[in-house]
Amino acid sequence: MHMETNIDKVLAVRQFNRFYTQHFSLLGRRMLNSPYSLIEARVLWELAARTSSLATEIAADLRLDAGYMSRILKKFENDGLVEREQCSKDGRCMTLALTEYGMNEAAIMADKSNSHVANKLSGLGAQQLCDVVDAMQQIEALLAPVNSSQNTAIIRSHRPGDIGWVVYAHGTFYEGELGFNENFEAMVARIAADFIGGYDPKTEHCWIAELDGKNVGCVFLVRDTETTAKLRLLYVDAEARGLGLGKQLVAECLTFAKAARYKRVELWTNAVLVTARHIYEDAGFHLIAEDTHTDFGDPHVGQNWVLEF
Repeated sequence: MHMETNIDKVLAVRQFNRFYTQHFSLLGRRMLNSPYSLIEARVLWELAARTSSLATEIAADLRLDAGYMSRILKKFENDGLVEREQCSKDGRCMTLALTEYGMNEAAIMADKSNSHVANKLSGLGAQQLCDVVDAMQQIEALLAPVNSSQNTAIIRSHRPGDIGWVVYAHGTFYEGELGFNENFEAMVARIAADFIGGYDPKTEHCWIAELDGKNVGCVFLVRDTETTAKLRLLYVDAEARGLGLGKQLVAECLTFAKAARYKRVELWTNAVLVTARHIYEDAGFHLIAEDTHTDFGDPHVGQNWVLEF
């Protein structure tokens, strides 16, 4: 039996809703001066994020009435944004996909939204920005349906005990999967100890990825010079791969680096870590040097990457 929610808490949530919708300009009839309403923009983004989908699936995910969803799709079809195709497995149903014009419109809306949110957050310092994002992710995790079939993944700032987990996770994974010897775990322990020992939240940060309340990933940004930072110890558990957490961790790192006014971010990795290298490339890093080493046992190719803002 649930206790009746305190009316003060209810009023506080309503006040936050009013503040949030007003602060992020969500009350207008059109989304960011576009031809689309907020709901239409959400449908457009959902279509862009999927290779193909059924109208019923999107309506269910967005909790939209079937008739309302049908009217939105009819408008999109008339505007040349979306096209329908027969399902390959069931000819009685139709899948939806954005046209080239529709994908372009979705990209424009995404850019507008990113710029809008970035502008609203521009007055925050690096640590304040992390605090806001952490709070939002905590709200999402706590209010997500308990019986949801989807895993709940969040990225948050480090807490007591996390740094020890970072060393353990790196040591066990890299020894088991790649055969790295104890020198690798010792290197990770030194990096982690140096981070905690001289932690300056204005210029450095650690992010932890959680999946259903369990630590599954991490990344660090540490100060090297006044204008250069280093991205270190990117890691995602095997069970959490495929969820985009590696990309999100790197994105958080670079957002913080920009807010802290770094001009350059450097990293060192090994060529055998193919997935990580793809993440770095997608984020804008460039390979500048590589050499063979035996620091962790068998020969491996070490690589230096750099990104300049």
